[in-house]
Amino acid sequence: MAYKERKRILFFGLPWTFTTYQVTEELITTRSGILRRIENDCYMYKIVDVRLETSLLERLFGLGTVHCFGGDVTDPDLLIRHIRHAREIKDFILHYSEDQRLKRKTLNTQNIGGGPGLEEMADHDPCMF
Repeated sequence: MAYKERKRILFFGLPWTFTTYQVTEELITTRSGILRRIENDCYMYKIVDVRLETSLLERLFGLGTVHCFGGDVTDPDLLIRHIRHAREIKDFILHYSEDQRLKRKTLNTQNIGGGPGLEEMADHDPCMF
């Protein structure tokens, strides 16, 4: 299953922009521009968290913005702006990002650098380091 959506303007939700989003089980692709085309891909397994944002105007016209947080180098905060079926796409991304991490056997290692108090813990437990 895949979704292909076009970014819409907020006024009446019409698709008068030159940005398209394609969401598949393995990849999110963003294409934008008319004279200078820019295409950006993000692997699904790199997405850590997903947030749905809907302003009042977006709700009036049945639109939403999906905000994907991840470890992609080119776009760590990927925004899929002003699209229809935003809740379905958010749930799809959330499900398949976890599915792709399990298939690739990747490990999410955020905040693994330690924090305050790590050295004190090492003083009490000599096997720590």
